[in-house]
Amino acid sequence: MRMFRSEVVGILVAAVAIASTGAAQQANRWAVPKCDLKPAHFLVNSGLLYLRSATETKFEDQKQKDLRDANRVLMQALTTAGQDKNPAAWYYLARYYVMTQDLVGADSAFRRAEALKPDCAEDITIWRRFVWVPALNAGIGAWQANNADSAMKAFRQANAILQTEPQGFKYLASLLYNAGQLDSAALYFRRTAEVAGRDPKFVQDRKDALFNLARIEHSQRHWAESEKAYREYLTVAPNDPDAMAGLGSVLLAAGQRDSAFALYRRIVARGDSSGSLPLFRAGVEIYTAAPEAPDTSGAGKTCRGTRPLPARIRACRDSLGALMREHDTVGRSVYELAAQAFEAGLKVNPYYRDGLFNLANTYLQLNDTVAILPVAQRLVVVDPMNRTSLRLLAFAHQRFGHVDSTLYYLRMADSTLKTEVAVSDFNPQDQTAEIKGIVTNLRATPSQPFKLVFEFLNTKGEVVATQSTDVPAIPGQESHGFDLKVIGAGIQAWRYHKE
Repeated sequence: MRMFRSEVVGILVAAVAIASTGAAQQANRWAVPKCDLKPAHFLVNSGLLYLRSATETKFEDQKQKDLRDANRVLMQALTTAGQDKNPAAWYYLARYYVMTQDLVGADSAFRRAEALKPDCAEDITIWRRFVWVPALNAGIGAWQANNADSAMKAFRQANAILQTEPQGFKYLASLLYNAGQLDSAALYFRRTAEVAGRDPKFVQDRKDALFNLARIEHSQRHWAESEKAYREYLTVAPNDPDAMAGLGSVLLAAGQRDSAFALYRRIVARGDSSGSLPLFRAGVEIYTAAPEAPDTSGAGKTCRGTRPLPARIRACRDSLGALMREHDTVGRSVYELAAQAFEAGLKVNPYYRDGLFNLANTYLQLNDTVAILPVAQRLVVVDPMNRTSLRLLAFAHQRFGHVDSTLYYLRMADSTLKTEVAVSDFNPQDQTAEIKGIVTNLRATPSQPFKLVFEFLNTKGEVVATQSTDVPAIPGQESHGFDLKVIGAGIQAWRYHKE
């Protein structure tokens, strides 16, 4: 199951959108409010003057004294001088919190000021963005440095001061997901979707958030919540095969078989326009939706009772038989649809290793003796030094009754193969591709060095690029990793051979 959608955090947010108010503050010049805001009380005016002095002084000790004094007189104005309805008092208290980096306090004070003086909304928004940008960038920088705790703290601060931008909520949700805090991650993905839904320019953020929310609820078997999130996502991405397959799995788990199968058939029917990778992912989703073996404890109750023993045996047999037939019927229908998705994907991209592997396994579940063998043979042409691929081909020959071939490939997988190749990641882009994996020495003694040559293919099977890696002598039962990058347009698959 593909669980997550989010772009890699890489480029810091530029602060170019901040108006002159923030720029003046950074230049040690007092920024006058961009709205008609009069102190209207000597204590509020004193707070303003202390803040201005703290902004303009060159001496840190004087700045800290001015800030303490500003806080003292402003709090006095609000608590004992009857200025709690004075927007200037709240506004300058918020400015104090900005200067002391208390973004939660700044948000609360700005809210009170704006409620009392709506004309200051634009100025307050500028100040919010002024402190939001560095807080967000601090979180991104901490994330890039693998300091998740500091990153989450910074994103929480950013979210406290500005709730009209989805990035901070999305990044915090991603970190919480990575930390295994799924309920909290779901909460913040929901918040991301709500914020992003207010502005069309954030449509991709909303889509990512809703998809991730659906996946999290799905993984926790929260069927109603995941169905709601999938359906909401599909209103903005109506034909996404990943989401349709996920929703189908949820509906099947909830007993809505006809609705689930209708979605699966839609995915297959749109195969030509979906692209191969979405079809392969949808096939996996459909395959994993096949029901587990039923719980026979309920049916077993019919075996007990006061009826004569022969009658109880017949009732027990009939009940268990009906249960298993229902399970087999549903399971076969699911596997047939999964096979159709894999077949449609391989029609577009015939040499994709995982597509071949998954289709062969699906045919195995369907006991399709005729179809499995050619697919398993194509798989081993692509991936000839992998034990799982070799065993799958052995099983295919066994289903055909090819005893010699069955024993040949089983021996190769279990004894004659000295080193195994396992590709862990394949990432094709428009103009490049990267492949990662390990070579494992299956023997107790060191292996012989060799060259492993990868050919990168387009959907026609044409070689777009070739890259080799020298595999050194590997100690017994140990592994050697590889990471190859090539340049070439249209790469969609790979195959390798040993030299």
